[in-house]
Order: sequence, then C-alpha cells, then structure tokens
Amino acid sequence: MKQYGLIGFPLGHSFSKKFFTEKFLQENINATYVNFEIEHPEMLIDIIRNNKDLSGLNCTIPHKKSIIPLLDDLSEQAKRIGAVNVIKIIRKGEDLKLIGHNSDIIGFTKSIQPLLKPNHKKALIFGTGGASQAICTALSDLNIEWTIVSRSKGKNRLTYDDISESVIDEYHIIINCTPVGMFPHTNEAPLLPYNALTQNHLLYDLVYNPSETLFLKKGRKAGAITKNGQEMLELQALASWEIWNN
Repeated sequence: MKQYGLIGFPLGHSFSKKFFTEKFLQENINATYVNFEIEHPEMLIDIIRNNKDLSGLNCTIPHKKSIIPLLDDLSEQAKRIGAVNVIKIIRKGEDLKLIGHNSDIIGFTKSIQPLLKPNHKKALIFGTGGASQAICTALSDLNIEWTIVSRSKGKNRLTYDDISESVIDEYHIIINCTPVGMFPHTNEAPLLPYNALTQNHLLYDLVYNPSETLFLKKGRKAGAITKNGQEMLELQALASWEIWNN
C-alpha cells in the first residue's frame, strides 16, 4: 500500500491528514496518509528509510526552507520561491531521489484571482516564512507590487510600527502569512490601524482555524473583502497529489 505524509513541527493544526484520508476513502484509493512530527529537518532521512512505501510528503512550518539542503533537486518554481512544501520520492531499487516542489503558489493564485479588482495593485504581506515567499512570487506573477511587514527592520521591509493609516490607504491588499490568530489564540490579530480599512480593501488570511480570524472579522466589519486559507490549502493539496502521481 502506498503511503504519503506530512512533516513539520508541531502538527496539531494539520489539515492535510484529514483531507487525504477522506480523499482516499471517497475515491477508493489504496493508500494511507501519516503525520510525521519532526522537530529537526535531518530526521527526514530516517523517516524515508524506515517507511519503504512512502511515495510523497507535504512539508509545513518550520521546515519549508531548512529541508532544501537534504533534497536532490528542486522544481523551477521551488527554486524561484526558495521554499518547498511538496517532496516527491522516487525509488529505483535501493536508489532514492528526493525532488522538492512548491504547490502553495498554485493554491494561493487560484484562490485569490477571482477576488481581485482594478484597485488591487499593491499588497502588504505579514511574515517572512516559506509561505510568505510563495505569496510574494505569486503576486509578482499577477503584476501586483508587494511589501513585506515584519517585526524586525530589513531592506525593502516595513515593521508593524510603520503601518500607518496612510500606508493602509496605499495598499489595498493585506495578507497574513503568520500564525497570529490561529486557534487557540483566537483573540489575537496582526497590529494595524483597522479603522483605516474600507470596502476597497482585500484581507486574505492563510490561517483557516478558526474559519474567521479576528483579522478577517475586523476587515469584514469595515466592509473589506475577506478570505481565509481553506481553499488555498485544498488547491495546494490537490496539486501535491498531481505532483506525486505525475
């Protein structure tokens, strides 16, 4: 029986196991999906050696970047982004080859495109992790200017203290790529002047649990378009399946 799985730490919030287990049952696919909670990326090699039926893995925080040195090759998209969330495992006898891909960009692009309006020309991106890098690449492909927002200063980067009402007036897309607001910390939200939001704004949160974070709730009350990360996750999961079985 073929086996697929997810690596990351921690995995209490994982969406993938439930999604693929249901998919295998509904489509009568003879396969299983397992969570491998690993604190250090180097543990990947032991997982693959000890699970001979393992054919593919998803990769989540905090390993989307740190896993790359352990892989044999990267897809062109993964190279552009500098982060991996899908690993294709190719076995030929005792030979093993690990190829890194990124399906975050596929899921995000397909989920945000229907919401975009002519005024959505500039985006603020909260966070600097692997998912953030995929979002930046996707926005560039959509000809949308973007600026990273982080707790620390950096080149071409704003801090949360820099987010004034005038900045909010300039950037009509705001994307949360951090875990802020994720269950059980549902009373938290990224720091920004929410009173400056209007119906011209689009707020997108990669968090999907709860389905409406405080960040999105504040945006909805201001009349903004809002969307959580559920559809992005489903689309990137389906893209993962295509990569593993192509």
